[in-house]
Parts: sequence; structure tokens; C-alpha cells
Amino acid sequence: MFIGEYYHAVDEKGRIAVPKKYHKDFAKGAVVTRGIDQCLFLFPKKEWELLAAKLAGLPLSQANPRAFSRLMLAGAMDMDLDGQGRIIVPEYLREFAKLNKQVVVAGLYSRLEIWDEQSWANYKHQSESNAVDIAEQLNSLGV
Repeated sequence: MFIGEYYHAVDEKGRIAVPKKYHKDFAKGAVVTRGIDQCLFLFPKKEWELLAAKLAGLPLSQANPRAFSRLMLAGAMDMDLDGQGRIIVPEYLREFAKLNKQVVVAGLYSRLEIWDEQSWANYKHQSESNAVDIAEQLNSLGV
């Protein structure tokens, strides 16, 4: 289970450190892809395979499922952590998420999200200011 916020730098080669406590979760590989809200999703290979199977089962005849599948699958890249626990984020994904020198790696249970540090701060501020409304909506979903 991934939780927490971790602040890292992007080096000149586009490498980003994965928090050390999660290295074992990525021992069998990782997949990074476009996320939602202009961040990147980083999945352990096993979690990615579960999600990819669900996406592959979506109806091809409907526009929204096709678009979401394209977003997630076409943008995905297989990778392994290097000896120092880093991943190399391809340039097209760094551009998509507008990653600058400082990033936040946020744990979200089955995946990590990679955010530009300023984008994360803005998103967090907006979410925190709407926390009551969000909580009420989640209550209607049984959370």
C-alpha cells in the first residue's frame, strides 16, 4: 500500500527517485503513464496488468472508454528501477505533466502519482478548500 508525499528532484536525464520504502514493490517492474489531473501514474507491474486487463475489456463502440483507454495505454512505458531506485521518465510524459526540477511523489494505495511540485501545491490547496463538499459527496458513496 502506497501512502504519503515525497519530494524529489528531476535530474538532467529525466530520472526521478522512487521512495526507498517502495523499491521492493517495483522489483518485478513498473509502468508509468499519463494520469488524470495532469500528473503521472506509476504502477507496480502486477497492479498495471490488472488495470490494463480492465481497460482492454471496455467497449470499443463507446467514445469515452476508447478515449480513456488511449490515454492510459498508449501513453504507458514499461520500466525498471535503476540501481539507485530511480526511473527514467520519458520526455513526452514529463511534458504532459509539466514536470520541472522539483516533483512530488504521492502514494495513492495501489499506485504512486508524480506531480510537478507547484501543480501539487495548487491541487492540494484547492482540494483542502473543498474538503467539506468532497466529504459530503463521498458520504453518498458510502465512504
